[in-house]
Amino acid sequence: MVASNISFEFRGNAALVAGAGGGMGLAIANALIKAGGDVMLVDIKPKPEGIESGPGRHHYVQGDLTDDALIKRAVGETVTRFGGLDLLANTVGVLWLGRDTSAVDIDLGVWDQVMAINLKSMVLTARHAVPEMKKRGKGAMVHVSSIQALRGDTKVQEAYGASKGAIRSLSKSLAMQFAAESIRSNCILPGFIHTPMQARLDDPAVKAKFAEFVPLRRVGTAEEVAALALYLLSDAAGFVTGAEFVIDGGRTALP
Repeated sequence: MVASNISFEFRGNAALVAGAGGGMGLAIANALIKAGGDVMLVDIKPKPEGIESGPGRHHYVQGDLTDDALIKRAVGETVTRFGGLDLLANTVGVLWLGRDTSAVDIDLGVWDQVMAINLKSMVLTARHAVPEMKKRGKGAMVHVSSIQALRGDTKVQEAYGASKGAIRSLSKSLAMQFAAESIRSNCILPGFIHTPMQARLDDPAVKAKFAEFVPLRRVGTAEEVAALALYLLSDAAGFVTGAEFVIDGGRTALP
């Protein structure tokens, strides 16, 4: 059974969710809005359908999250609209199957693009968000990596895996740098999650095949990742920082 009754209180908190145009990012944004948080949703995609109507307020900014000026504007608008910035959820990511190959073969232009989208975007959001969190005297960040950061693979997506490994390191470094100022940073490592990025799972036969590799015998949902993210962003996780949380149905526990 998938838990659906987990709730947290985020009234009075302002959040920026990077990569909120769908999938995990939209699920996290919606969960925050439903819990009373005010949320700035940012993505290069057009504004999606299905953004929650409240009780928290929200605003959508469309733009390239690898663009420093766009991030600066989005953070500034968050502060202007909602009075500050307390929370950051970094969910941006691309998985370019077929183009993202072995390091010995990959087009370096593809490598640079994947690194910019998956990693640089998170550096930019953090560098603009942290100063605003300092003004509030506290803050919390969650960064979405992947179980691919923990393992190699014969079916290689080299840039994806390397960028996800770097996100783990970035999250821990941010946690140590700003712990004394009550700013927390944690990392989520999902396994097989059915999102638009994993559109191949839209095929029931493919989805069933993926489920065979998961001890819980199913793939996860964006809402389950959002539930974990909300915990990490909440005061309930006030003593949790510099940590990483695997959410993969037991896949990485297999021998």
